[in-house]
Amino acid sequence: MVEIIEKNGVFSGVVSKLLDPNALPTCIKCTDSRKGKPVVGMEILSGLKKSGDFYSGGQILDPDDGETYRAEMKLKDQGTKLDLRAYIGIPLLGRTQTWTRER
Repeated sequence: MVEIIEKNGVFSGVVSKLLDPNALPTCIKCTDSRKGKPVVGMEILSGLKKSGDFYSGGQILDPDDGETYRAEMKLKDQGTKLDLRAYIGIPLLGRTQTWTRER
């Protein structure tokens, strides 16, 4: 689970809970200051700025492989879902995940 936070118009996301029992509890493959740190409490989504219904200009870390990707996101279904696109280079070269808001 990721908690998305807004501060001064910039959105970020922090892991609040691991849902996969097989997920690694620490980011052993990270290459920056997050290496070896617990995934819960880690900021994995950063730098997103809102433009209309779209958020862009951010980055997302995949704690499983330690890689950082460019990120954009868009709310859908009256804010109950979020499409997050992670990519390298251009958005065409990536994949989209749909995240569901927990209530």
